Amino acid sequence: MAYPLSAKSLSTWTRTHLDDLLTDLSALVGLESPSTDKALLDTTAASIRSWVEDRLGPPAAWIRHEQVEHGDVLTVTYPGTGTPGKPVLLICHYDTVWPAGTLAEWPFTVDDGTARGPGVYDMKAGIVTGVWALRALRALGLPHPTVTFVFTGDEELGSPLSRPLIEDAARDCAAALVLEPGVGWDVKTERKGVGTFSLTTTGIESHAGNDPAAGASAVHALAELVTRLAAAQDPDAGTTINIGTFDGGTARNVVAGRAHCLVDVRISRQDEADRVDEVLAALRPSDPRVDVLVGGQWNRPAMRLTPASEALFGLADEVATELRGPLEPISVGGGSDANFIAALGVPVLDGLGCSGAGPHARHEHVIVDDIPDRVALVAGLLHRMATAAG
Repeated sequence: MAYPLSAKSLSTWTRTHLDDLLTDLSALVGLESPSTDKALLDTTAASIRSWVEDRLGPPAAWIRHEQVEHGDVLTVTYPGTGTPGKPVLLICHYDTVWPAGTLAEWPFTVDDGTARGPGVYDMKAGIVTGVWALRALRALGLPHPTVTFVFTGDEELGSPLSRPLIEDAARDCAAALVLEPGVGWDVKTERKGVGTFSLTTTGIESHAGNDPAAGASAVHALAELVTRLAAAQDPDAGTTINIGTFDGGTARNVVAGRAHCLVDVRISRQDEADRVDEVLAALRPSDPRVDVLVGGQWNRPAMRLTPASEALFGLADEVATELRGPLEPISVGGGSDANFIAALGVPVLDGLGCSGAGPHARHEHVIVDDIPDRVALVAGLLHRMATAAG
């Protein structure tokens, strides 16, 4: 087996290109790409394709999976060195939560050791990390596996259209590295499953003063049900239930005929998902005149640390220890595309993007000094995967 190059050597190379990394990051952040703006998403996808080819040269294959409503999915493959094998997926999303026009009041800036701007942390810095990791290996002539990038444009919406494409690619890959934001120097090995549900109650309207008994309040019924639902959460088991919105009725003096709420559920175990399903199915108002409709679904399964992913983490930890220190396997409550991949039994690591803080918030930022080391970490992991296979 070939001995892998020192991770420190990779870090030395990436640090000499920090200005280039920041230039590319500025360009990507400068492409507004809100999840619900198809025109801007299409512009961003076209720019990413041009930029990737400029940084890495012509790929072996490009596929643009066109979507009608959401951002297109781009897959691009660069062959590995040595004996052909299954590719390693690098998963990135280019859509953000920030609406068009945000850049006008909050442009990309680098100041006081941080780079700031809409989408810089979640996750345009991750896109830069992945592309430059492969660029480093190719520039230095180092062994690496075949790499397939998957760029998606609907992750912030729950990946409704990109999920099957991600799963199809993952079934035939050796491993997947998801370039979502990192947690400090560490990476994410477990994520909670996510359920997005709604409750709608339909009652009978009447005058609240003249004829209250003739009415059946949808608001009162829904309040009763959400109290019951919230009580079903079990934080000790990793299950949280949040009633995110609640609205209903038409006026103060009208017994409400309709009410609606949106529910967010997070679980760490499948048996808890089954239990929550039973709770939702059993919800009935005490007033039999009020009907209840439960909508929604489980959006992402729980991501657990499997033996295969633990072995992949071990390789990453070796590289990280050489660079600056060992990694901690972090478990987080948010979901990502890594959840889908883990459910297939494919080795996966998440949170390999840049360090920083503030996803979806105005203090969103990445730590500039960490960028070269995160690129070196991904590059070193790809290199070790190739040398281990050899």
